[in-house]
Amino acid sequence: MIGTSRRRGTGQGCCEATLPLNTHFNNFGLQLKHEIPNSSSTRQTNSSCSYGMLVERSWYNFSTLDMYGNMTLLKRFPRGVPLVLDFDAGNTSCPSEWTPPPPDYACVSGNSSCANTTNSRTAGYICKCWDNYDGNPYVPNGCQDIDECKHPEVYPCSSGGICKNTLGGYDCPCKFGMKGHGKTGTCKSVFTPAAKATVGAIGGTLIMVVLFLVILHKEKKKTKDFFTKNGGPILEKANVIKLFKKEELKPILKNNNLIGKGGFGEVYKGLLDNKLVAIKKPINGTVLENEQFANEVIIQSQVIHKNIVRLIGCCLEVDAPMLVYEFISQGSLHDILHNNNNNTKEALNLDARLSIIAQSADGLAYMHSKANIRILHGDVKPANILLDDDFVPKISDFGISRLIVRDKEHTGSVIGDLNYMDPVYLQEGLLTEKSDVYSFGVVILEVISSRRALHSENNSLVKSFVEAHMKHRKATELFDKEIAITKDLELLDSLACMAMECLSLDVDQRPTMMEVAERLHILSRSRKAQDVCQ
Repeated sequence: MIGTSRRRGTGQGCCEATLPLNTHFNNFGLQLKHEIPNSSSTRQTNSSCSYGMLVERSWYNFSTLDMYGNMTLLKRFPRGVPLVLDFDAGNTSCPSEWTPPPPDYACVSGNSSCANTTNSRTAGYICKCWDNYDGNPYVPNGCQDIDECKHPEVYPCSSGGICKNTLGGYDCPCKFGMKGHGKTGTCKSVFTPAAKATVGAIGGTLIMVVLFLVILHKEKKKTKDFFTKNGGPILEKANVIKLFKKEELKPILKNNNLIGKGGFGEVYKGLLDNKLVAIKKPINGTVLENEQFANEVIIQSQVIHKNIVRLIGCCLEVDAPMLVYEFISQGSLHDILHNNNNNTKEALNLDARLSIIAQSADGLAYMHSKANIRILHGDVKPANILLDDDFVPKISDFGISRLIVRDKEHTGSVIGDLNYMDPVYLQEGLLTEKSDVYSFGVVILEVISSRRALHSENNSLVKSFVEAHMKHRKATELFDKEIAITKDLELLDSLACMAMECLSLDVDQRPTMMEVAERLHILSRSRKAQDVCQ
């Protein structure tokens, strides 16, 4: 409909007209274009009009405001007006299947087809997109495939099906374990309840297996990383050190095998390769412990002496590496001196004590002077002197030792037990052989007195012997009454004097461990000679 007033006419110079059937749209469009003026905004008569519009007749209701131009119409109809056209293309029929289309053939889009019209008085045809295609068949590439999966309300696919778009259609096969088809809504399970339970059990088992393999892979990677971090590639080349797998040591690391616990970690006793061993398991989480471990492996792999505990091997596959030692049956000298076990205490007579002191001095002298590289213990005390079945002493626990290099003798931090620590070392932080000598002097006093050396009590043991020595009087009342018999007092005095030399605050006045060992063996041989004469 064309209009700005209610005056009817043929459409030529009139304000309103109805398009008759079989109107050629191209011609009518040209006619409208011809009738709309380009230069004048004044009202025209008969031959022209100010504007025109096409609209569905049954929808449109005239208003006088519509006569004032297209801006008024835009306000009134901001979303436009409906228009229904029933048309055909050309004045001929669709070309036959084997005949080339004419030059003005309207169905130019692929995926489109031609259909002859039936409502026209003259021959004509229309173009339409193929089924499952949508768009404009009158323009190139106007017909595009419809994605049916995006419009489930139009193209059904039941919940049991899986929608898959295809060119010119779509498919909806049933999910795994179902039969039928999703387009018809007939997807049903092919499994019985028993079969479902079986499949579920198998699936659960497979999931558990996969999880186990993932965890196993991570554990293997972690184990390999620990091994590398702890120096495994280097220690593999050391023939004197055996590298144990953590699974080999795991059966021993149980509470009922725990035989010791301290600041460094825990010690377990067990059978390994049919031999009794002691496994030291450090406490996790400190850099110092890792340094202690590295020193122990480096030092003890080079130490072979009858009075030093032998390192058998180590385990590097854990965060805090573990050390495996030969097991020493009688425990520590500290336990025997202070745990009031009468059976072992009776065996610890003066001869046994002298032998333990002399052989312990041998072990320390070897570390200071005869090993391939100078080794300082740093924590000499009765708890680190172990005794075997024959009361032969073995120096243990190099966990806080330092491998001293000629130009680097200062330690990064003070190490050792304060009860036995050299005051000079405590003050200056300089660990030397004479630091071990001082600690050994305290050990001698503890052995001949059976009294504990306690730093918390201002070390009354050391203080009491030093005061007696300074006053040039005998320390008889300080000796263990179990061994302080008259005929042995001279020997005990000699041991006390030797201890005082070791405890000298003038480091240069202290003897070396080699000198201490030699003098102790002279005393031991002299005592044996006296026993033979008697």
